[in-house]
Amino acid sequence: MHKSSALLFINIGQLLTLRAPSAGPRRSASLSELGIIEGGAVLCLGGKIVSVGTTKDALRDPWLKKNRRKITEIDCARRVVLPGFVDSHTHPVFIQPRLVDFEKRIAGAGYEEIAEAGGGIRSSLEDVRQASKTQLAEKVFTALRDLAKHGTTTVEAKSGYGLSLESEIKSLEAIRTAAKQWPGAVVPTFLGAHVVPPEYRGRSQSYVELVCKEMLPAVAKVKLARFVDVFCDRGAFSEKETATIFGAATTHGFGVRAHLGQLSMPSAGFLGSLLQTCQPASLDHMDHVNQAELPALAASDTVATLVPGANYFLGLSRYPDARRLIAAGVAVALATDYNPGTSPTVSMPMAMSLACTHMKMSPAEAIAAATINGAWALGLADRKGSIEPGKDADLAVFDVRDYREIPYWFGANRCSAVVIGGLVAG
Repeated sequence: MHKSSALLFINIGQLLTLRAPSAGPRRSASLSELGIIEGGAVLCLGGKIVSVGTTKDALRDPWLKKNRRKITEIDCARRVVLPGFVDSHTHPVFIQPRLVDFEKRIAGAGYEEIAEAGGGIRSSLEDVRQASKTQLAEKVFTALRDLAKHGTTTVEAKSGYGLSLESEIKSLEAIRTAAKQWPGAVVPTFLGAHVVPPEYRGRSQSYVELVCKEMLPAVAKVKLARFVDVFCDRGAFSEKETATIFGAATTHGFGVRAHLGQLSMPSAGFLGSLLQTCQPASLDHMDHVNQAELPALAASDTVATLVPGANYFLGLSRYPDARRLIAAGVAVALATDYNPGTSPTVSMPMAMSLACTHMKMSPAEAIAAATINGAWALGLADRKGSIEPGKDADLAVFDVRDYREIPYWFGANRCSAVVIGGLVAG
């Protein structure tokens, strides 16, 4: 990567600005509004976007004419440029892939059957508990670098494969260390309530007390996380336990987000109760959601973050009903759910392709969900997710002529360059 204090991108075939037609996350028809400029240009100074328009107007600008020799000019040769992807749901702190789980699933074992046999999330614990912080940080940094190669410039990174005070702190410290080495933005999330660890089997309430009374205060004291997440579902944490953890999290000043409705339907009224008491930044997976809950979700700024990579890798025929959510006015985001067990992908374009083919989102909706709505899901929409003056200079250049090609070419990486806060990678 190299840095320039001034960058001018010209001859952009389609510049997808994602300029907001109104305040708040995109929903309904506005999810398809990409703010496209044909023959676009973007001027970046000091890591920020300062001007957005056409190449024709940019080259006529008096200030640019006067200072052109001081500016690094990048001819995009009619390629597509869009905001860097905001991947708002990842689990990068692990050591090994879960290959045994992979083979068992191919042979017909289900998610919960694998977990009961000692696989699943719990099978990643020992490696993380034994690993050094340096080892974990190297793993996280590699993931961040690989995500960036596919156009991602902002990443939410969860702990959750240690599930003890020491290893959860170590995991979050590894995220912090890796984030300092990477030019993009990393939003750390504490997921101590991922599943109940083996040593607390049958004593989930005791583990919830550990999370609330020891882990949360320790994480808050050293400011290692911005959000607290809970896997609220069958085989993980109950709705009552989730409410208890979220209550403690808000007391300590954390924002909250939840894995919800992946394996089973939440109880009637639970989603509405969460919205009222916790104002979660996002509710993720959402494969199962009660129609009666949708108006309350649509009336809130809580984002439903859909992760079709998990459904694909688990071999499921059912995917989240994106069309129903969008029709109801719910703000929808897309994320990779990068993790070793159920979604080992670093490709946001692949997640977008799955969203189009299996959830019937349009390419335009998928792009908005992967950029500006991801930024809303992380509380970063004032800086990320669109190409507008004053925002961070986070851009992805794709070697395609039409934005619809980004989800169209599945399994291929067409990202030719990424710019993160003024840093340019080839």
